Amino acid sequence: MSRSHRKNKIFGHTCKNSEKWDKINANKKLRRLVKVRIAKHYEILPLQKEVSHRWWFAKYGKQYWANAEKKDMSK
Repeated sequence: MSRSHRKNKIFGHTCKNSEKWDKINANKKLRRLVKVRIAKHYEILPLQKEVSHRWWFAKYGKQYWANAEKKDMSK
């Protein structure tokens, strides 16, 4: 990966590289709630928005960094 670099100057707000575990936990919570509501014969199932919110994740935003140097653009 020595030749990989960013194509644009957009960076995350935190040092967290991935939201993989946040997404796994949110989908686990949704699947469990759907399973419970199906067992109780509810007609309305929950949406992803009702169970988790994007701002609750570890990396919750990005911003454009106009003064990024070449070393900042490398992955």
